[in-house]
Amino acid sequence: MIKTLIFDFGDVFINLDKEGALEATKTMLNLQEFPEEMISINCLYEQGLISTTEFMDFYLENFENLTEDSIKTTWNYILKDFPNHKLEFLKQLAKEGNYKLILLSNTNELHIDWVKENIPFFEDFKNQFDRFYLSHEIQLRKPNTNIYEFVLRENNLKAEECLFVDDLKENTDSANSLGIHVWNINPKTEDVCTLFSTHKNLF
Repeated sequence: MIKTLIFDFGDVFINLDKEGALEATKTMLNLQEFPEEMISINCLYEQGLISTTEFMDFYLENFENLTEDSIKTTWNYILKDFPNHKLEFLKQLAKEGNYKLILLSNTNELHIDWVKENIPFFEDFKNQFDRFYLSHEIQLRKPNTNIYEFVLRENNLKAEECLFVDDLKENTDSANSLGIHVWNINPKTEDVCTLFSTHKNLF
């Protein structure tokens, strides 16, 4: 029996343009592929192991003709709209009170700052959850299993009583390896609001 619902943020609630962001970054940096050091820096930033200043300095020092504004604009290109019906779905869930609600997102300070500035109901959204975990604040990130173990331990949860919704298969596979039920949602063809109709077998 499912007692806890754990949701990702990007492409579950807020829409993302991953392909567009990838191309925008390649264009800005004049790259065909991303070097390992750059991927590592991005992961460290997402995990809160380096500051926004250190993140910015890496790009300013390694790529010519960049400014802080151009870095921010391209870095946040991935973030798009947040459909209101998804907020209403979440608010209904919280109102009914049948499940513990947890958000678990890989994100970073620049992205969350953008969301706070551009999504007027972000605080309302955040307040619907019992716990709200952002990777850069807890210094853990998906798909590492220790982030799921952290959530289970911190909230005294049983894995088999949890359902985790995420758009990345590597993340749901990792959670599922611990016994957590998962929905690897396809943001192009599926909507989180159909959770109960598409997963009747779990409820």
